[in-house]
Amino acid sequence: MFESLSDKLKRTLKSLRGEGVLTKEHVDAALREIRLALLEADVNYKVAKDFIASVKEKAEGQQVWLELKPSEQVVKIVFDELVELLGGQSSRLVFTKTSPNVVMIVGLQGSGKTTSTGKIARWLAQNQERKPLLLSTDVYRPAAREQLRVIAKATGQSIFEKPETNDPIELARSALQHARDTGYDTLLIDTAGRLHIDDELMEELVTIKSETHPVEILFVADAMTGQDAVRSAEEFHARIGITGVVLTKMDGDARGGAALSIKQVTGQPVKFVGVGEKYDALEPFYPDRVAQRILGMGDVLSLIEQVQDKIDQSDAEAQLEKLQRNQFSLDDFRSQLRQVKKLGSFSKILKLLPDQLLGGVGMPDLTDEQSEMMEKELKRTEAIIDSMTREERMNHMILNANRRRRIARGSGTTVAQVNSLIKQYTEMRRMMQGMFSGGGLRGKMMRRMAGMQGMEGGGGDPMMAGLPAGLPGSSRKKKKKKKRRR
Repeated sequence: MFESLSDKLKRTLKSLRGEGVLTKEHVDAALREIRLALLEADVNYKVAKDFIASVKEKAEGQQVWLELKPSEQVVKIVFDELVELLGGQSSRLVFTKTSPNVVMIVGLQGSGKTTSTGKIARWLAQNQERKPLLLSTDVYRPAAREQLRVIAKATGQSIFEKPETNDPIELARSALQHARDTGYDTLLIDTAGRLHIDDELMEELVTIKSETHPVEILFVADAMTGQDAVRSAEEFHARIGITGVVLTKMDGDARGGAALSIKQVTGQPVKFVGVGEKYDALEPFYPDRVAQRILGMGDVLSLIEQVQDKIDQSDAEAQLEKLQRNQFSLDDFRSQLRQVKKLGSFSKILKLLPDQLLGGVGMPDLTDEQSEMMEKELKRTEAIIDSMTREERMNHMILNANRRRRIARGSGTTVAQVNSLIKQYTEMRRMMQGMFSGGGLRGKMMRRMAGMQGMEGGGGDPMMAGLPAGLPGSSRKKKKKKKRRR
């Protein structure tokens, strides 16, 4: 997401850091590069032009922060303008006390409307404690209603069906009445789409709108179509009045032109983004967090939310207690590796961390090959531990040469790789024991960091347990220690 734009902006802003005093020439040169980066990211030409004009006005004006260096001032201005460009504040779905609230899902055919309808219903049920009912009024596309039925079942949501009628307006009326009668507080209507915008489609949508009085009309657009998505959103807004946008396939869009343009062109915010094919791959759109990612500042809040959602807090607390008592076994180590895997690929996790936290080594920009190599390393580590008996996992001290050879054969690895894992594990145990013992400052800090799991769902413990042998987690620290000794 935004990889191309992010790389160019970070390089451009980094070039300003060596300047003690920024002149008009420095700023103009940087803005030329930023403008080019925006256009290459498929941002609307007028939007890019206005963005540059606003940044230039503030950078050359009197808006000076005494605590910031000149280059940092420009970064601050660019960040603020990016947040504004992306929509300013995060926009949630707005519901009223009247029940049921109707949400219309509209868009062109093939944009991902039906899948997004199911994802949104699941998200509302899990995150806003809503009780949604799904309805498909797409009576034209073959198997459209069957598709929504399958999605409703997969996401555990209810669906209203009336096979005997093919009238979209009658379906909407009946579903609305059914929702009232049975206690559903939200009705999500998956409407019909076309390959292009036509009067017949718009008239149908206007009629459904007048019959159901929706509180939200969400336009679903394929982010990878760029400015075509923006133009379609503008047309739908002019004809029926959308209240927000859902951008699908954001995980495959390296440019991000639609997300950067749509708010400025239509005046309506992006409310959700689809970041994968799974039904939980839907995220609320936070302009400030996206701007932070683009400029290499990371997105720690999103990482915390993912940890909170996918890592079992009771397990993490139990493992923390074992670390404190120096009873952390290879079985626990394997359990933590599996929890880390739930967060997604390493490249995805590292992109949520600030560049500075990673020592400026470019870790958030892992190539697919590097990420794949790290994933293989993690699987190999897990395979080695899986090849041990329970007794061996609980007590690594019994792992003699014969046992290690057997484990290597069983896991398809070498004895050297088994030895490397055991060595890393024992070093990690020794380090953690030193940190937790003595009650000194380091021990207190460690307990505070680990306590983030309970305080704010930070999940510090699983992430701190160490990475598999050969991954960049511990090797970088070892190199730094060697340099200090020299």
